[in-house]
Amino acid sequence: MREGVTMVCVAVSFSLILILIAGPSNCNAASKNKTVTVNRKGNVSQSAKMYKTVNANRTVADRRTGNNKSNLPSTPAANKFTTAKPALRTTKAPRITTTVSFQTEDLNEMIDKNVERRVWDKRLENEPQELACPPLGLESLRVKDADLRASSYQRRGLGPQRGRLNIQSGIEDGDIYDGAWCARYKDRDQWLAVDARRPTLFTGVILQGRNSIWSWDWVETYKVQLSNDSLVWKPSMNGTVEAVFEGNQDAETPVLALLPEPMVARYLRINPQTWFENGTVCLRAEVLGCALPDPNNIHTWQAEEGSRDKLDFRHHNYKEMRKLMKAVNEECPDITRIYSIGKSYIGLKLYVMEISDNPGKHELGEPEFRYVAGMHGNEVLGRELLLNLMQYLCREYRRGDQRIVRLVKETRIHLLPSMNPDGYEMAYKKGSELASWALGRYSYEGIDMNHNFADLNSVMWDAIERETDKSKLINHYFPIPEYYTSEEAFVASETRAVINWMQSIPFVLSANLHGGELVVTYPFDMTRDWAPREHTPTPDDSFFRWLATVYATTNHVMSNPDRRPCHQDDFLRHNNIINGASWHTVPGSMNDFSYLHTNCFEITVELSCDKFPHASELPIEWENNKESLLVYMEQVHRGIKGVVRDKDTEAGIANATIKVDDIDHHIRSASGGDYWRLLNPGDHEVTVSAEGYYPVTRMCRVEYQHYPTICDFRLTKTAKQRLREILAKGGKIPKDLQLRLRQLRQRKLRSSTRAVIRRWAREYRARAGQR
Repeated sequence: MREGVTMVCVAVSFSLILILIAGPSNCNAASKNKTVTVNRKGNVSQSAKMYKTVNANRTVADRRTGNNKSNLPSTPAANKFTTAKPALRTTKAPRITTTVSFQTEDLNEMIDKNVERRVWDKRLENEPQELACPPLGLESLRVKDADLRASSYQRRGLGPQRGRLNIQSGIEDGDIYDGAWCARYKDRDQWLAVDARRPTLFTGVILQGRNSIWSWDWVETYKVQLSNDSLVWKPSMNGTVEAVFEGNQDAETPVLALLPEPMVARYLRINPQTWFENGTVCLRAEVLGCALPDPNNIHTWQAEEGSRDKLDFRHHNYKEMRKLMKAVNEECPDITRIYSIGKSYIGLKLYVMEISDNPGKHELGEPEFRYVAGMHGNEVLGRELLLNLMQYLCREYRRGDQRIVRLVKETRIHLLPSMNPDGYEMAYKKGSELASWALGRYSYEGIDMNHNFADLNSVMWDAIERETDKSKLINHYFPIPEYYTSEEAFVASETRAVINWMQSIPFVLSANLHGGELVVTYPFDMTRDWAPREHTPTPDDSFFRWLATVYATTNHVMSNPDRRPCHQDDFLRHNNIINGASWHTVPGSMNDFSYLHTNCFEITVELSCDKFPHASELPIEWENNKESLLVYMEQVHRGIKGVVRDKDTEAGIANATIKVDDIDHHIRSASGGDYWRLLNPGDHEVTVSAEGYYPVTRMCRVEYQHYPTICDFRLTKTAKQRLREILAKGGKIPKDLQLRLRQLRQRKLRSSTRAVIRRWAREYRARAGQR
C-alpha cells in the first residue's frame, strides 16, 4: 500500500514539474484558440465556435454579460486596498493591436483629376442656386405657430402649424403630428398665411406635398397674395395678369417659385388652385424674404444678433472645406495636423483635423477624443460646426484663452467633419432649401451608414442565450463576425475606414453629430429581440445619461422650455435626452459598435430641426452649440485614469483588463499601459488583470471636479510567467522562484495524494461490499 502511494506521488510530482515548465495545458490552449483575433485590415482570422452561427441579417446591439470572478488564493497586497489573486482563465475578448498610422496630408496637392471630373462635371450645375433673400424660417421654427393661419383645416394634426417645409409625420394614420397643412374643403378659396411680424421684401415660395405613408396629397398650381394688415390682399402679378405658380408633381420634392416682382408686405398667403386629382388640398412650405426696418415703428427693428466670433459662416463643399482646413493648419501649425483615414466610394478623402500640443503622437496618459459629423451627407450642420470649432480652438489658443489652452494641452482632439462627402456633394448642389429630406443621406452606393456597422449586440445576446457557463462570457472588445469582413459584405468603404480609425487610436469619448431633430441619444441604439422601440440600457447607463444631459442642458435651443417639437416626437418631456432604442431601434449604429468593440463611449447629437439650415442661420447655430461642444469635450477628463505597469521593470502593460465592481463592462489598457475609465463621482473598487500577472484591486475615488483621479497599478508576474520567461532566455532560476515552485509542487502533491487515497478508499469499500 505505501509503495503504491509513493510511486503515484513521484509520478504526480514529475508531471507537475513538466506542467510548470511547459506552461498552460492543452485544455487551456484549446480554450484560447476559440477567441477571435482581428488583423490590421479588420479581418477575422479565426472565429470562436460560440459566434459561428451569428445571423448575418442582424446588426450592432449590445448585451450585458456576467462578471468573471476569481475565487483562487490571494497573495499579499501592496496596500490595504489592494488584493492580488491568480487570474481565472476564461474566454477572453481579443485585443485590437493595430498600429496603423495616418500620414499627414498635404492639402497643396491637387485633387485627383478623375475624381474631380466625376464629382464636378462641368456640363452640370455644381453650385446651388443663389437666392436673393433667405428663408423666413418655417422649417427651422423661427416662424412661430402663432404666425401661421389658414382658411380651414381638417383637424389639429393637419393644422396650419404643420405646413412647414420638410416636416415629418407620425407613423399612424390620424396622428396628432401629421405631415402637412390640409384644408377642410377642396375648393380654390383655401389658403395658408404667414405673418412675418415686420415689413419684409418677399421674393419667393418653396412648396412641398404632404408627408404621409397613408395618403398622396400635393398642390399642383397656386397663387400668392400679400397684405400689410391681413384684411386687404394684393395678388402677385405677372405683367397684367395674376401670376399662377407651378407646384408639385410628387409629395417630397421641394419646388421653388420666384415672384415675378419682389413685393414688400407683412403677410403672405398661398392660395392653391389645383391639386393631385386623387388627393386633397395639402402642402408644406417655406417663404423667402428679406426683413426690412419698419418706418412706422419708433423702435427701429434690430437685426437678429448672430455671433461675435469672426468665423467662416457659410456652407463649404469639398474644395472649400480643404481650403478652410489648410488655412487653420497654417494659422496654428504647432497644434494642428491634417490626416486622412481613407476615401469615399467616389474617391474623396475623409479628412481629420487633429488638435493637440503634440500633434501626430499619442502621449502617455493623454485621452483621445473625437467628433464625427456628416454620416448622413444632407445633415450638414455638424459639418459646419466642426469647421467652426477648429477655427475657434486655433484662434482662442493663440489668444491665450486658458480654458482652450488647457483643453488642447491635456487632450488629443480629432475632428472628422464629413464622413459621407459623396452624399454631401449631392445635397450641396441642390442647396439648403431644395435638397429635400433624403437627398444625400445615403452613400454613393445607397448605404445608410447609421445602420452599417457590425452587429455586435446580437453576437453578445446570442452568446448569452447559448452559454451555460457565465464565467466564459465576455462583456467588451467583441470581435467582428466573419461575414461582416468578407469582400461580399455590403459595407461602405467609408464605414470600413472609420472602423480602422477606431481600431488604430485608443479613443475614450466621442459624439456623432446628426440633424433633423433636437435631442441627444445614448446607447444602446438597438433593441433586443427586434422590438420597434424598447428601453435598452448599457451597464454604463448612468454615465451615458450624464453625457447626454451635459450637451442638452448647455444647448441654447434644447434647454429652452418653450420650444415646440420639431416633427412628431416631443423630447421636452424626456429633458431632451433619450435612450436610442427607446426612440426607435437602430441596428448597426456607430454608437453601439464603439461601445462594444472599443473602449470609446459615444452618443448621438441631433443638432437642429432643419437638416440643411440656410447659411444665414449658421452664426446663430454656432452660438446655440458652442458651449455644448466645449463642455462635452471636457467630459473626457471625468472618471479615473492611470498606467498599468510591471512591478519589476516599470514597463507599461498593454491589453490589461480594467474592471469596475458592479459595472458589467470592462475596458483595456492601451499599448503603453495607460487607460481611461469614464465614471461618475463616488468610490469605485477597481480590479486590473493581465495575462501572466496577478490581478490587483484597489479603491479609486472620483471627485466632482473636472479632472480625473489618478489610479496607477503595478502588477506582479505569476511564478509560471517568470519561469517561462527565464527558460525562454536560457537563464538560471532564482532562489525565490525555486522556493515558490517547491511550495507549489508540495501543495499540488498533497492535494493529489489526498485525492488518490480517497479514490482508493472508495474502491476498497466497493470491493469489500461485493464480498
